[in-house]
Amino acid sequence: MLTTFKATATKLPNGLQVESSTRGFKIIMDEPEDLGGTNAGMNPVEALLCALGACQSIVAAAFAEANDFSYEEFYIDLEGDLDPDGFMGLADVRPGFQEIRFVMHFKTNESQEKAEAFAEFIEKSCPVGDCLANGVKLVKSGVVRH
Repeated sequence: MLTTFKATATKLPNGLQVESSTRGFKIIMDEPEDLGGTNAGMNPVEALLCALGACQSIVAAAFAEANDFSYEEFYIDLEGDLDPDGFMGLADVRPGFQEIRFVMHFKTNESQEKAEAFAEFIEKSCPVGDCLANGVKLVKSGVVRH
């Protein structure tokens, strides 16, 4: 059974600021000043890195017990390489990330092998990671002029 998630992104009057919302929650996104924004929030690709890290963290918390894995602390460092010239139309390079790298950090008494196996489970089970690794079909359902 599929579950449909919905969100709305609305351009705000200030510079490149956008308000993204879903289920009553809101995030202000913007670009850094050197990319034409006012630096009022993270930009969408930074939010994408955060979404991946948050999803992996949720999978870890939700499934640690079922995987007989215990930890005291967990965090993920993420980084991605993007050539802004692609976004700006200044070069014939893709506008998105070329690569995303991450390191999972566990404070645990479990063995290295067990931590690596649980990390692999997290990677296989993370919906955001799956979308990024395997692509997702983007479908424009229309354009509405008001």
